[in-house]
Amino acid sequence: MNLKHSIRIQSLFNLSDRVAIVTGGAGMLGFHHGTILAAAGANVVLLDLAHTSPRVRAQQLQTTHGPECLGLAADITSEGSLAEVRDRIMEKFGRIDILINNAANNPKVEADSTGKQWSRLENFPLDVWNADIAVGLTGAFLCSRIFGSEMARSARGVIVNVSSDLGVIAPDQRLYRKEGFADDQQPVKPVTYSVVKTGLIGLTRYLSTYWNNQNVRVNSISPGGVFAGQPEEFTSRLHQLIPMGRMAREDEYEGAILFLCSDASSYMTGHNLVVDGGRSVL
Repeated sequence: MNLKHSIRIQSLFNLSDRVAIVTGGAGMLGFHHGTILAAAGANVVLLDLAHTSPRVRAQQLQTTHGPECLGLAADITSEGSLAEVRDRIMEKFGRIDILINNAANNPKVEADSTGKQWSRLENFPLDVWNADIAVGLTGAFLCSRIFGSEMARSARGVIVNVSSDLGVIAPDQRLYRKEGFADDQQPVKPVTYSVVKTGLIGLTRYLSTYWNNQNVRVNSISPGGVFAGQPEEFTSRLHQLIPMGRMAREDEYEGAILFLCSDASSYMTGHNLVVDGGRSVL
């Protein structure tokens, strides 16, 4: 490789001086998104609820990678909270270049205290539906409106919505079956997960044409499941549905995130990048 090409490759993925916001940034995947952006030179702002210690997590990024990072407590379902955060970011950095809409509730597939399978559609609580939609979909809409509008005013920016392979395919409820339960008592993947993740792909397509004249690119990523100590009964079933034969590691989406947030994807907008070990092709 000659020097010219080497410099070109480095510049494509260089995020120096850019300011990136990651919602749900103190969580497992959110922190990894922030890690790769900080490693590429970005000033990363981790937004999350106060009890997740976003300030501590941002300090970890800054100590490890160098660029100045910021951790802020925020409620992404509140316009007022997000406007306050925007003002703080603009006061400190003077710009917003990247937004990763990563925050979401993660309803578990399990029974409630009475043994009732609340995750089944017939029993699904309306308050859980409203909370999941508020965080996963309304929160992404509000962040896009408040932070994306700042990008549009500056005529530059990138938004990445974190969807899921279950935004592309339906959940295979056989993965969650348990022996000894009647069909109407079997645990299932909650309906809100599919609705939120599918909705994020629709939001991506809408925003990609809405701000195209302001040079704001909008894409989504649909990752597959990440191994995080799930029961062997579940993982052995799931691995049979994935051509690569395994779930993802925590850090395996970093390259895709960097690609979508950098100039390496400069001619890409409105696209949903599926990174799922091949599961959705079956």
